[in-house]
Amino acid sequence: MKAHDGMYIGGAWRPAAGPDVIEVVNPADEQVIATVPAGTAEDVDTAVRAARAAFPAWAAIPPAERAARLAALRDVLVARKEEIAETVTVELGSPLAFSQTVHAGVPIAVAGSYADLAATYAFEERVGNSTVLHEPVGVVGAITPWNYPLHQIVAKVAPALAAGCTVVLKPAEDTPLTAQLFAEAVHEAGIPDGVFNLVTGLGPVAGQALAEHPDVDLVSFTGSTAVGKRIGAVAGAAVKRVALELGGKSANVILPSADLAKAVNVGVANVMSNSGQTCSAWTRMLVHRDQYDEAVQLAAAAAAKYGERIGPVVNARQRARVCGYIEKGVAEGARLVAGGPGSPREQGYFVSPTVLADVTPDMTVAQEEIFGPVLCVLPYEDEEDALRIANGTVYGLAGAVWAGDEAEAVAFARRMDTGQVDINGGRFNPLAPFGGYKQSGVGRELGTHGLTEYLQTKSLQF
Repeated sequence: MKAHDGMYIGGAWRPAAGPDVIEVVNPADEQVIATVPAGTAEDVDTAVRAARAAFPAWAAIPPAERAARLAALRDVLVARKEEIAETVTVELGSPLAFSQTVHAGVPIAVAGSYADLAATYAFEERVGNSTVLHEPVGVVGAITPWNYPLHQIVAKVAPALAAGCTVVLKPAEDTPLTAQLFAEAVHEAGIPDGVFNLVTGLGPVAGQALAEHPDVDLVSFTGSTAVGKRIGAVAGAAVKRVALELGGKSANVILPSADLAKAVNVGVANVMSNSGQTCSAWTRMLVHRDQYDEAVQLAAAAAAKYGERIGPVVNARQRARVCGYIEKGVAEGARLVAGGPGSPREQGYFVSPTVLADVTPDMTVAQEEIFGPVLCVLPYEDEEDALRIANGTVYGLAGAVWAGDEAEAVAFARRMDTGQVDINGGRFNPLAPFGGYKQSGVGRELGTHGLTEYLQTKSLQF
């Protein structure tokens, strides 16, 4: 696609208020592929005013009509699936096949799910002598990350629109072309002017302006816990609602009765997917001490197979961060059994698929989010020890449990302090709520739970 040199505000592409631009770099070859405007507080204010003006009419539209517009949006995304995949590949570095199936395919499914929910959700209900109304919150400020650029947009915008809210989106500066493509799809789908608005820009400038804007009723943010805390503080001072999907340090618990080879291979694949840039990735593999050596060997062999199959990380700063964590892990006593901090290619922001063994729960690599293709393998003594290690971080976003008997895995999963747990390699479900415990966030995305984040309740007493 051709990059736009303006902002999508009020149903049209408009010039930015200032002259500054953001260079979009292909992380596979380090070449600048486009520039987009670096929005200012003035651009954000213009977009919020457009969203506010469009809100009353959009909120008053019958849910079935909103559903029809969302279905049209899904159909446009389907028609442009190849273009979406190619765009994600050039600005994120994702291998094209993964971009097609995940980066393009999953958002299409999510958009379709909200078209269905908008048509079927009970926005009014009778409770005793009262009628309870579920009404849109208002103007939503959506701030999205770069790791799943379209999915993160759709997971916020689709439920917000289904609820009757209007939106101003500030996408990550590394992946703005996908966001511009989404704005084109919104326009093509016939969603009314001002209902969706796009401002590209830097987080500390445009993102902060959006979070602080007095006419934004809810801020939906996905990103680091550190930034999420700042947004939460700003919103709390204004008594403004937030939905925060933040960091993770997910545990992949392999109980002794599990199929060890399958659990390890699927676990490695999960960590290496999207070059490890997944907040819910199972980056800590917990294995019983009697099976530990075998598991480490299996993990090292599995990781080695991904050397030519994963893309780069998103930028030079991220590569330096990930490699720094690998070096710190080794310095603190971890054993490097695959990969390492050295660059595997002369060009591009690539990191070798890495496995660290002999990791202890107190090591930095076992506690902090690395966000790269790095797996830490930890031994445990018994089930209680495994639970202590699994729950022993400030995060609680996702995880996995493997056991020979499903009931055994479920019993363990029920005791984990985390928002989503895969049982024996359970499949992604776009209707299931996604979000974290503890410092992994506030609120939920996807399905009915994701829709209700954008609704507020009113009761009429009779």
